[in-house]
Amino acid sequence: MLKRQIVLDTETTGLSPQEGHRIIEIGCVELINRRLTGNNFHVYLQPDRLIDAEAIAVHGITNEYLLDKPRFRDIAQQFYQYIEGAELVIHNAAFDVGFINHEFNLLSPSLGKVETICGVLDTLMLARQRHPGQKNNLDALCRRYDINNSHRTLHGALLDAEILADVYLAMTGGQVSLNLATEERSTGQQSSNSGQLKRTKALPVIFAADDELTAHEKRLDLVQKKGGVCLWRS
Repeated sequence: MLKRQIVLDTETTGLSPQEGHRIIEIGCVELINRRLTGNNFHVYLQPDRLIDAEAIAVHGITNEYLLDKPRFRDIAQQFYQYIEGAELVIHNAAFDVGFINHEFNLLSPSLGKVETICGVLDTLMLARQRHPGQKNNLDALCRRYDINNSHRTLHGALLDAEILADVYLAMTGGQVSLNLATEERSTGQQSSNSGQLKRTKALPVIFAADDELTAHEKRLDLVQKKGGVCLWRS
């Protein structure tokens, strides 16, 4: 059975939809059975309000840049159909889901909430379960799972979704390599010796001393005197 997941991120004019803030960028990356398909969704939106200066410092999207961009109502149907029935994979899902639900409600309350048309997996909660007491923001997870994010100088919805997809796959893919396994196995390649340990040098052979051999023979004599069967002498 196909499992369809959408790794999603948004950028907004501010921190709270309750204060009238709106979505200005949506970025989505599609996974089918944990494989990237290239069927992504990305759009910038005109919010019909000014962007907070603090938000611009985070994502670099300006009011001027959005002047000719579509409004959420222009892309709502396409976006709804794109995510419908999928499992959304979101870092700090409450933030993005709250904004999307706000946009749906402004457009038409009958659209309902994201949670009614999609499953939602919060990778922040997942990371906190797996790495309690540690930093679990996207940059920290990239360092932990050796994901290259050097090109991420500012936040961006599509870029962050692409990075999060890599992090999610690494975080949920199990142990990638075993130090004791063969070199081929650790690189994900098949080997005819898979499952065997790789020995870097011969194991030492330790022989019994003369007194130990004498004691062993006496023990075998005792076994035979008591009517036992001595396999070592059969």
